[in-house]
Formats: sequence, structure tokens, C-alpha cells
Amino acid sequence: MDVPENSPHGEDQQHIRAEEHTRRRGFPNGQSHAGRQGNPGRGGHRDTAGAARRRRNRAFGIAAVLAVTATTASAGYAAFAGPAEGSRTSAAPRIHGGAVDIPVAGGITTVDTASLRVTGRTDGGATVAVSAAAADAGGLGRPSAVEVQGSRASWSYPAKGLRVTAAGERGRLRMTVHSGRDATLAWPVTGKGAGTGGKDAALQVPRGEGLSVPATNTFWNSEQAGLAGSEADLATGSLTLPLWGYTKGGHGVSYLVPESVGTSLGFASAGGKLSATAEHEFSRREKTLDYTVHFSLTSASPVAPAADYHRWLREHGQLRTLKQKIAANPQVEKLLGAEHAYVWGGARSAEAVRKLRKQGNTRLWLGYDADGHPMSSKAVSAAKKQGYLVGPYDSYANGQAPEHADTPVAKWPGTVYPDYCVRNRQGKVKTGFGGRGCYLSSAAFAKSEPTKHYLAEHTKEMTDDGVNSFFLDVDAAGELFSDFSTSHPMTKKQDRAHRMARMRTLAEKNGFVLGSESAVSWSAPVLAFNHGAQTPVNDGLWAFQQDKKKWGAYHPADAPGQFFKPVKLPAALAKSMFDPAYRVPLYETALHDSLINTDRWEMPYDKLPAQKTDRALMSVLYNTPLNFVIGDANLDSTGKEMATLQRYFAPLHRAAGTERMTDFRRLTSDHQVQRSVFGDGTLTVTANFGKKTYAGLPGGCVDAKLENESRARRLCPVDR
Repeated sequence: MDVPENSPHGEDQQHIRAEEHTRRRGFPNGQSHAGRQGNPGRGGHRDTAGAARRRRNRAFGIAAVLAVTATTASAGYAAFAGPAEGSRTSAAPRIHGGAVDIPVAGGITTVDTASLRVTGRTDGGATVAVSAAAADAGGLGRPSAVEVQGSRASWSYPAKGLRVTAAGERGRLRMTVHSGRDATLAWPVTGKGAGTGGKDAALQVPRGEGLSVPATNTFWNSEQAGLAGSEADLATGSLTLPLWGYTKGGHGVSYLVPESVGTSLGFASAGGKLSATAEHEFSRREKTLDYTVHFSLTSASPVAPAADYHRWLREHGQLRTLKQKIAANPQVEKLLGAEHAYVWGGARSAEAVRKLRKQGNTRLWLGYDADGHPMSSKAVSAAKKQGYLVGPYDSYANGQAPEHADTPVAKWPGTVYPDYCVRNRQGKVKTGFGGRGCYLSSAAFAKSEPTKHYLAEHTKEMTDDGVNSFFLDVDAAGELFSDFSTSHPMTKKQDRAHRMARMRTLAEKNGFVLGSESAVSWSAPVLAFNHGAQTPVNDGLWAFQQDKKKWGAYHPADAPGQFFKPVKLPAALAKSMFDPAYRVPLYETALHDSLINTDRWEMPYDKLPAQKTDRALMSVLYNTPLNFVIGDANLDSTGKEMATLQRYFAPLHRAAGTERMTDFRRLTSDHQVQRSVFGDGTLTVTANFGKKTYAGLPGGCVDAKLENESRARRLCPVDR
């Protein structure tokens, strides 16, 4: 059933509405700058009204994803518009005293050159705290006079060797800080100073899928929540997108750092209020002497920063869509409607694969661990015959002494180990994950691959059973390394480039449907799917997993407790990672139409019984598959449960899996009822994570309506 548009919404209702946005900005015929890129349909017959809606969607473009609340609508501005701001934001900056005014979409931003404090003033007259003074403002020294050239203003801090350039660019404030020497800068500073805090203030963080946490909430200011006191690199899997956001009083600010290497984001709690401070390391060796941040005034939608990033990717030609990937490799289309599962023991057999299909699993991605017992060619052939994708879990990142290696993928020929080990400034080997062996340098492989073919031979060995998919651990998420080895030196940017090149080889040259771990946004162009960016992981999870009695160990071999043992999470971990009140689809808003996102492989659906209902509802709400683990003991039970969920999920994902997430709302003040929309109404989902019925939708249930169907499809996965 449909939830009526005039349903009573909560005080924190968030939604995205392109048509309202376009009308307010007065675009002729609904044309917006972001909508100029075409968006081919999926084909097949469509009714006239549906076609018209799609045409409007193409015209409105990614501006659709920038939420407009009732509060901000009355203020008369939207997060971003199109060319209507073009002439305005290219106007010359206004200098007054030690301040610089830069026009942006929705208002004006003012930069205080003495401290780098940034303040916004909306068209509706509201004042928005964009950034407090640089955390090391006392050390900036006296700024030079401001120089203006066209639409750019620039000034310097001679004592620090810094040069700042500020300009309006496509509705954003673009600020670049250049350093003439190695140094650090703690800025921008979010959520500190006047105009921040209060009950409605919230910080948006791209942990996993995404969080929007109340800045003054007692739990989120505590150590147990795992946020305050932590620091995360914007270029690695700790944060999946190079952005963050802050909302208060019906308004918001988004922060985007397109070149994320060299920048981290730290979180602190002071006086019961959360704040975030970016820190950039200027380094000649790492080629990070330029630091650029884009600031935008937005509505109070918790997904506005991600919507801005999607728009930025399109503007700069960096968004490679799933439709494009399917066109290049039709095998990728088999991911649409598929749940994911890792198989163990007898579940890797051809007989088990056929049983999964007989149970009703029409589409699956099947993976298996690199434990020395791969699926046979016969089993792989059976999987492919059922229309499944199947592939190994592999890694290029770890090297160990062959005689002591605990996994076949850590064994390399000749003296790859230890010659290819990453080394720090002191020349010491960088110990590998879990204290095993070492991390292997991507530069060393790149240097030797044209003649030695180590990666090619390794991949051939892992795929000689005829698989059509491949999961490469770490490459899309792992720490980027600076390698100080004299034989294969490497910067972090070079490491990223090498990883992208070898993933591109797997996907484009070898033709595998490629996935990787917790894919950070820079890896999205080469991947079809990822495992791990779904859940916002609290770092306390890693400590909990070390308790093998509670979490499970890597035995028995055919059903390791690490994956199969059901676990009850400590309350703080459960709340910080799975409470729907705080989770928001930043990742899907930014990348749903680019790659398919699932959960971590050691957190399959059955692993956390208390979270099953919420995870099933989230899967439908975000239009993302679940990840399972299957062995001999649970082939019947889990296989059937997976089939039930897959049959419900498949038509929804096949219809909307390649579409943008264009709408997200929290419909009640407790955030327990949420709605999402994909495409221009292709799929509308309403999920009730609470216990009370909402507009006819019982707690623990989800309604999903396809645009060409008169009634919604309902799923109530677990009786409460």
C-alpha cells in the first residue's frame, strides 16, 4: 500500500523534491544545469505519464537528491540549483575589512581572512556556521591584503607559508590552500563556536552507509559510541566518501574534499557537543601541497552532502554508472536481483548449487574463501548454468613465508616475500594484517608485472575453475601506503593508481564481475559491487571480534565460527552500528547508480539474530542485497530463507538497481519510519522499523511499490 503524501510527518522529516526545487529557482521549462546529462531508460513499454516523469527526472538531474524540508522551503532556497546561479557565483568577491564575501547557491558565504572562519547567510536571512576558525589559527600569523582576479580572491599567511584562494564555483564555495613546505592545517572545523549545538544539530558522517548523529546526544558524545576521540582517513575505508555534513535549524552545510589523500577527519566532544575537524598534511613527497575544500549551503536533509557529491562526480565526468558497466560487460547485469552468499564445505558442490536453485534462488552471487579448497569446475559450471555469478575471495595485499603461510593467497613465487614488502621511513617492514607477514607494495608488483606476470599468474591460478566473478580483498578499502623501499618507492597517490589499474585489469581486460571490500568512492568506477560499505562499523567491533569465544574462530574448516556462530552484540555496538534512528543512506545517495553495496562477509545475515529484521528492512529501503553464509548444516534452512527474501527483493532490484536514489525521508520524529525513492518513481519504499503501525504499515514491515504496479508489495521478515 502507498503511504499518503499528506501523512502526518515528524518534526525531523527529511525529503528530496526536484520539482519543488526547480520551481522555486524559476528554471524555464524545468531545465537545470545538472540535468543536461542523458539517462537512458531500461527499455520496454512505458506509459506516457511514466515517460514524462522520466523526462522531468533527466531535466532536474541530481538536484533532485538535495532535500528540501518544509522549513527550508519557506526560507525560499534550495541546496543547489543550476545555471540560475551561474552569473551570480561568478561575480567578483566583495572585500570588506578583513572579510571576503563569496556568492553561492542559496546565499552568501563570508570568509574571515584572519582566522579562516567561514559564515553563511541564506537568501532567507538565516545565519549558518560553516566553519569555526582554523584550529591552529593562532599560528597562521597576519594575513596579507586580499587580491581579486575576476571571480577569485586570494591572500597569504607569510608566517605559515600558506596561500589561500577562494571563489564561487557551480554554486559552491571552493577554497584551496597551497603550502610552500611540509606542514599541517587543522581546518575546516565543524560544529564548534557560535551558532552550533542545540537539540536539532546533527553531524553527518560517511561511516559505511552513513550516519546522522545528534551533536548533543549523550550516547554519541560517549566513548562507547566510537566516534568522539576517533580520527579517520578520508581516502580509506574508515570513511567511504570524501565528505561530511552538519545540519541545524532547518539548514545545513556540506563539506567535500575531492582529492582525499592527505586529509583526515577527527571527531571530538567538548561540553557535551560533538564536532569534527579536518586535518590536512601538506607534503612535497606525497604531492599534497594543495588542499581543496568545497562548501555548500544546503537544506537540513541528512543526505544533502552525498547528493552534492553525486552532482560533483557528474560535473567532472567521474561517475561511471552501472548501466555503463553492464553495457561494457553484460555479465554485470546478473547482479541485479541477486542476494550474495559465501559457501563452505559441501555447499560448494554442484549438487548444493542445484539445490539452491530448486529452493527458489533465481539469482545469486556465490563466493568462496581462499582456503585451499576452491569450488570445482563442475560446481562452477553448475552455478553459471543457473545464471549465478560465482568467484573466489582473493587478495594481492599480503605476503608470508611460503612454508609458514596461513592462507594460499599469501604464498608468492621467488622472493616476492620479503622483497616486495612495504617499508616505512626507517626501512622497517610494514607488518601485515593480523600481525602476519607483510603488506605487499603495489608499486613493486606494477614494476615487475610486465616481465614477471606475478599478478596475472596468481589470478589465473585462482580462476582456472572457470569463474565469472572475482572478489579482491582490501584493494578498494585498505590503507594507502607510502613505501620508502629503495627498490620500489611509492606515494599514497601512486598506491591508489596502482590499485585502480590492477582492478581495472580484472574487470575490463579479464572480464570478471569485480567486487572489493568496503569500496571507498574513488574505486567505484572500476567495481560492480562491494562487500562491507553497508554497516557503519564502530571500531569497537574489531576488539569484540578478537574474543573468539564470543565471536567465533576460524574453525571448524567447513563452518568457521567466525561466520556461522550467532552473536549478540554489546548494546553500544548494536546501537552505534544498526539503530535505524541514526543511519542514513549517504553511500546510496552518492553511488547507488554506480555499484552494488552489501555488508561485510564476516557479518552475514544470520550472524546477528537481533538485527535481522532491521537489516532485512534496510536492504529493501536502500535497494541493496543481503549477504549470507551457507554450509552443510544450514543449506536447507538458510537456503530457503534466502530464497524467500530473494524472491521479494529480485523484482525491486532488477527495476531500480541501476537508478539513482532520488528521495529519502524520515517520516516520524523518532526516525523509525523512513521512505526512499529510486529514479523518478521507479521504486518507492516505506519501512517501519518501530513497533507501532504507521498509516497502515505494521512495525517490522516494509512496503515497496513499483511504478507500474497498483499495489505495494509487503514484507514482514520476522514476527515480533
